[in-house]
Amino acid sequence: MTKYIRNIVNNQNSTSQATLIRGATILSMDGSVGNIEHGDIHINGSTITAVGQNLDVPGAHVIDATNMIAMPGMVDSHRHAWEGQLRRINPNATCLDDYSNATHFSFAKYYRPADIYVGNLLTALGAIDAGITTMIDNSHNSRTAAHSDAAVEALLDTGIRAIHASGAPVAGEWDKAHWPGNWQRLQDKYFTDNPESLVSLAVMAQLEPELWAEARRLGLSIVTEFFGAEMGSELESLHQQGLLGPDNIFNHCTALPDRGWEILREAGVRVNVCPRSDSHYGIESGMFAIEAAQRHGINPGLSVDNETSYSTDMFMEMRVAFYLQRVMGMHQQQCCDSEHALKTLPAAQLLKAATLDGAACAGLQDKVGSLTPGKQADLVLISVSDLNLYPSGNAFGTVVHAAERSNIDTVMIGGRIVKQNGKVLGVDSARLRAAIDESREHLFAASGYQPDIFADTFLPLVQAD
Repeated sequence: MTKYIRNIVNNQNSTSQATLIRGATILSMDGSVGNIEHGDIHINGSTITAVGQNLDVPGAHVIDATNMIAMPGMVDSHRHAWEGQLRRINPNATCLDDYSNATHFSFAKYYRPADIYVGNLLTALGAIDAGITTMIDNSHNSRTAAHSDAAVEALLDTGIRAIHASGAPVAGEWDKAHWPGNWQRLQDKYFTDNPESLVSLAVMAQLEPELWAEARRLGLSIVTEFFGAEMGSELESLHQQGLLGPDNIFNHCTALPDRGWEILREAGVRVNVCPRSDSHYGIESGMFAIEAAQRHGINPGLSVDNETSYSTDMFMEMRVAFYLQRVMGMHQQQCCDSEHALKTLPAAQLLKAATLDGAACAGLQDKVGSLTPGKQADLVLISVSDLNLYPSGNAFGTVVHAAERSNIDTVMIGGRIVKQNGKVLGVDSARLRAAIDESREHLFAASGYQPDIFADTFLPLVQAD
């Protein structure tokens, strides 16, 4: 399958002119709107028109949300979507080298455009299924222009709201002649004449001022994998040169000194943190950086990062964040008498990180992240009548500490229903599985990998370039 056929998803139904979600418990994530125990949401086309009680909208299509929690769609502010077909291939990875051995240094080198399409499609559909309506796609395997096109087209086909951050491959041979000119080409081909598209463009680049300059010439945000003290030592110089700004998005931000956080705040750099990824791959101390960020006036988004070792859902991300923060706080208080003892993260604050703060990281806080009149209708309905959730003693606690993907009844993006009655709409499951299987067979054969679904470790196939 050297090429791909865009016939797996067919969910291009137009938005209803008027929809009324009636009787939901509303977690708006907007202080001016508040939370409503029994409330209604009026949606006109793609936009939230009103949130309140006993709304009267004659002729509207009514969704009965009795015994449901309505909340904003979640935002994954850092995901390597191209790796979708490598799900859980490396569950016991202990470091970044382990991660790279099962991605960049092996399979990534053999990805065809069709494999990029399948990976992005599967990841985006899985995100929708899990109530993630917006994703920053960190696409660091853009081997050719055709690979980049495949990534964008997969996102467009699923109906997810996404920012595609096109990035250079980490290992193997690739078409360097299209770099970074591919950014201009992508912008012209997919985005310049389509301002209403749910998908927009950004770039991935490390601390590379020349690439940052090109991104800024094009008006594109810059996504950087940013780890700890060594990279943190570069911040002062970058700041003095005026090279940091609100168009920078830094992932991880582990183990930064206070001055580093002060610089990020002063420059307006957007930040996301990775509760599971940082601990799973032992990045720096293994502790994600939300406490340090918040202590310096930054409210970071949450991110899943990848699925090669664990699941796609933001529910688990919030729970891991809660428990890591709790146990580290107890350790600091009881053992170390730290001046900055870590504090418990309340459920409402964690949900804000997964929604509104993630939207801010993506630069989309004026469009999504809360159920606010005038914003886009990106929302999730969670069925609290399900056996594992009923009764709901606390709405925030139900979402953050108990809800699962299976409890999501409805997902709406831009006013269009993409999941209903617990099922993602418009997906030809047989074609999807066939495409995934073909892609995996190709990647495994090309790299010389012998699959073992019971393996304890993923042994390196080749040495890093």
